[in-house]
Amino acid sequence: MEDYGILSILPPLLAIIFALKTKQVYISLLFGIWAGWLIINDWNLLAGTIGTLEGFVNVFKSPGNTRTIMFSALVGSLLIFIQYSGGVHGFLLKINKFLTRFEKKENGTSRVIVQLLALVTGILLFIETSISSLTVGTLYRPIFDKLKIPREKLAYIADSSSAPTSILIPFNAWGAFIMGLLITQGIEYPLRTLASSLVYNFYPILTILLVFIVIVSKKDFGLMSKAEKRTRETGKLFNDNAKPMISDEITSCSMKENIKPRALNMIVPLFVMILMMIVSLSFTGWGNVENATSLFSHFTQSLGNGSGSSAVLYSVTSAILIASLLYRVQGIMKLREMIELILKGISELMPLALLMVLAFSISDVCNNLGTGEFVANLSKAWISPKLLPFIIFILSSFIAFSTGTSWGTFAIMMSIAVPMAELHDSNIYLIIAATIGGGVFGDHCSPISDTSIISSMASASDHIDHVKTQLPYALLTGGITALIYLIIGFIG
Repeated sequence: MEDYGILSILPPLLAIIFALKTKQVYISLLFGIWAGWLIINDWNLLAGTIGTLEGFVNVFKSPGNTRTIMFSALVGSLLIFIQYSGGVHGFLLKINKFLTRFEKKENGTSRVIVQLLALVTGILLFIETSISSLTVGTLYRPIFDKLKIPREKLAYIADSSSAPTSILIPFNAWGAFIMGLLITQGIEYPLRTLASSLVYNFYPILTILLVFIVIVSKKDFGLMSKAEKRTRETGKLFNDNAKPMISDEITSCSMKENIKPRALNMIVPLFVMILMMIVSLSFTGWGNVENATSLFSHFTQSLGNGSGSSAVLYSVTSAILIASLLYRVQGIMKLREMIELILKGISELMPLALLMVLAFSISDVCNNLGTGEFVANLSKAWISPKLLPFIIFILSSFIAFSTGTSWGTFAIMMSIAVPMAELHDSNIYLIIAATIGGGVFGDHCSPISDTSIISSMASASDHIDHVKTQLPYALLTGGITALIYLIIGFIG
């Protein structure tokens, strides 16, 4: 492979600079990709532009990439299905029925239970971060108001239970996306690698744990403590000068008229999806098992050796088919409606699929340029391997905070972090976890993060107040995480 030297870092560097300047991750990644192909083609504008287009085509030459992109698009169809069928609405009614037990109580126990329910709901809806944040914010807002819990607290719970959960339970678009990035880095078993990295992914774990501790202990700090005091003493749900972002919509698709909302219409498809994920992993990995001592051992090994991209695609397809059958039996929708909804769901997640294409493309360009190897060799002389997890976490956090996107951060950093881990002989699982955790941490702190904005909107909270009150909690868990990475780096 040709040695491009310092030019190899230009594409990701330009992508970062443009993202910081424009806050437009799509354009920034595109510009970085184009710059990479210009370098590969000796700055020939025509050849570089053609190379860029062919680079996008080459993304689909990888079966793993193609399956991941298809999964991400089909998840949109599944989400539309469970909304239109009344599944989401039925689920909300079930929870609301349970919540009515606490409406007339204003004691401390009720406040704790309701906040814990909000946290659990956010965790259960790990399938998609927007649905999680929107549902928690919209559903729990009325009873939070009655129990005099500030809107900032609701936004914090909604925000802190969405992305961290989605990254820790990777049977969703987040997991598929990261597995796709790992495939581009030559990782043979991306799901096993991702699963092994989760034990080192301290930021999301600590974030969810801190939410639980804050709720149960009733001990807030920073501006959140002032917000709690304000609401309890005056009944004001937000500051006098606040500008709440109000949205009463929890979904992009309304429930069909004149049907009975059933929680089953949401629970069954999601259960099928998770079950088929396990079955598909075992099926695709069954023939790759060696030296299994028992059937159970063979099964557990097959899960680790299975194809993650195949599993997510098979599972979401199975969920859509079962949902279609379930809704048809109930007379909710006919075949033509199903097709229209599937196409609508795919179209709504096209931006996500496009982001994946761009992410895989810039990763491919960096591989061709040897970006990761160059950075790793450059850093070998002055970066101690012991500091690598800490540095990767801080760098990922900075990029995510500045750009407001964790996914864009993953796309840029994974192609640098993995080669650095390999050259420095560092724990690959630890480095991957530091990259992912840093992306989520920076995104949590960023005022331009889409997940934070959605949480503010669903909770009808002032967005800046949400960012200010959440920041001390995020900085605490982020600081502890950075310290842990520093300690692990030194003790091995």
